[in-house]
Amino acid sequence: MATVFSSQDTRLAAGARIVLPAIWLGLIIGISLIEAPLKFTAPGITIPLGLGIGRLVFTAMNWVEIVIAVILLWSVFKSAVGARYRQLTCAVTVVLIAKVAVIRPLLNKRTDAVLAGVDDGGSSLHLFYIAADGLLIVGLITMLIVAARRWVTIRPAVKDGPRS
Repeated sequence: MATVFSSQDTRLAAGARIVLPAIWLGLIIGISLIEAPLKFTAPGITIPLGLGIGRLVFTAMNWVEIVIAVILLWSVFKSAVGARYRQLTCAVTVVLIAKVAVIRPLLNKRTDAVLAGVDDGGSSLHLFYIAADGLLIVGLITMLIVAARRWVTIRPAVKDGPRS
């Protein structure tokens, strides 16, 4: 257990810095860009039903994002990682915190009002959530590029000698 908290880089930490941004990126693409828009086009889905499903799905997604961010933070602060990757990790974590702690509660209030019949549902608040996800997508792609350049080594092919 002592090696988990040592200052040396481990394969686990390096692997986390490559795999976790990819998983997080796939999560955002799958839920925010594919599932959410399609949900309201499905036959029989009403606005209240879609909002209820959306709230459950996005709450679960945000918890998974928080876990991923915590593990990524652990992986960058436990070892000597380049400043750029560390800054990117902190930046995407700040965007995630804003998304979960500021934007989501505002959207939940709007959802409650729509479900209570007090509001028609028209709001530009979703644009802030979409913008936050857009920033996360750009940040995560950049993290993947930085990590791949640093930790993935491409070796030139070995040429075979003359064949007889």
